[in-house]
Amino acid sequence: MNPTRLFSIIASLGLLLPCSALHTLSEPMTKENTFIKATPNLSTPPTLQQVKSQIPVPQWPARPEAISSYWKAWEIAFSNLHSIDKGSGFIEPYIDAGLINGNIFMWDTAFVAMYGKYASGAFSFQASLDNFYAKQHSDGFICREISPKDGSDDFEKYNPSSTGPNIMAWAEWDYYQFTNDRERLQRVFPPLVAYYRWLRTNRSWQDGSYFLSGWGCGMDNQPRLPKGKGYHVAYSHGFMSWIDATLQQIMSGRILLNMAKELGRETDLADIQEEVDYLTQFVNDKMWNEKTHFYSDKFRDGTISQVQTIGAYWALLAGVVPQERMNSFLAALDDPQKFNRPHRIPTLAADDPGYDKNGGYWRGSVWAPTTYMVLRGLRAIGHRDLAYSIALNHFNSVTKVFRDTGTFFENYCPEKIEGRSRKNHVGWSGLPLLRCCSNTYSAYNQISVTTLSFGISA
Repeated sequence: MNPTRLFSIIASLGLLLPCSALHTLSEPMTKENTFIKATPNLSTPPTLQQVKSQIPVPQWPARPEAISSYWKAWEIAFSNLHSIDKGSGFIEPYIDAGLINGNIFMWDTAFVAMYGKYASGAFSFQASLDNFYAKQHSDGFICREISPKDGSDDFEKYNPSSTGPNIMAWAEWDYYQFTNDRERLQRVFPPLVAYYRWLRTNRSWQDGSYFLSGWGCGMDNQPRLPKGKGYHVAYSHGFMSWIDATLQQIMSGRILLNMAKELGRETDLADIQEEVDYLTQFVNDKMWNEKTHFYSDKFRDGTISQVQTIGAYWALLAGVVPQERMNSFLAALDDPQKFNRPHRIPTLAADDPGYDKNGGYWRGSVWAPTTYMVLRGLRAIGHRDLAYSIALNHFNSVTKVFRDTGTFFENYCPEKIEGRSRKNHVGWSGLPLLRCCSNTYSAYNQISVTTLSFGISA
């Protein structure tokens, strides 16, 4: 029978689903997502001058340039606040990523929330994440980049670059530990679980490991993919197990389990507990490079990459490093041939053939979010002295560039104390300065926490 005729008969009998039905597979947790139908907040964000009295005031007489940089960072951050367009589907005023297109970016916003919580009395930076939850698909997908003009996703969901990294749960747990805002924790829990499960369904290989792409992992042009295979550095997954993506899934899984315990919902996450246990064993058995003493990507043929990316240090926050491996794993951070460069920490080991001494974006530049990630990981495992030396180096480098230029940059040169890429970037580049306000809450070794608060104090 003619195939077209057969198709028509099947359709006439009602045996074919309409195309729209093929896109309505639902993750149960999205039914609990209250952000999707929330009433939009159409208020206008405040200016810094209107709310300056509600922002912590650091005291550091010996370093006036640090205080100047602190307030300049807040000034730029508040200049990046926006009210929402009615037709966008956004529900809260937000901070953008400080990039040209004005879109909101998933991991940029999560990192901004890490310092934004200190000014929550002035503006809810945390609520910028609500716009991602409001745009969640019924299957749990959330795009990593969304247009504030019409609320459209910037990528088709099955594009390897469409989403990630999976760190929103970390940003929310960090906020909860700081504020004890249980009501918010209850609200964000369902969309975060749904997103986690979407990633498991759509971003994992047969062996359970995870993949992204250069854009998807956020480190656009790192030279990680197998050479000579025709893969695009930014867009391809390369049939590779990505160490950062796999570790972020473990970290987020552990955080969701902590949330579930706090909320009395442990029975809802038996699948996540099982996966976290499995992946923890997997990365230690299959993604540890015994030659370099480093966690690395795994290629399609089972071999382990020799590339040492800063993304491996998500292992600290994921809690996967056995004690017998810890010292050798951390050694690269103090090694001048690898990550202990004049400005710490480059995003690629300096002895890698792809390392760019001028920065080269993610081929060696120092980025505030990844340095912050390492410092939070060191703090979590109790290595405060190493964290202190890295934090102080980064803080001094950023403030020197500010003293020389009057502004902040998207990233910084690892070999010289110079800014790179976009100027006036706050955004996540405010992390080392705006974390200064944590001196209001804690101290370390009787020294002003302002000198080391980035990633060390709570």
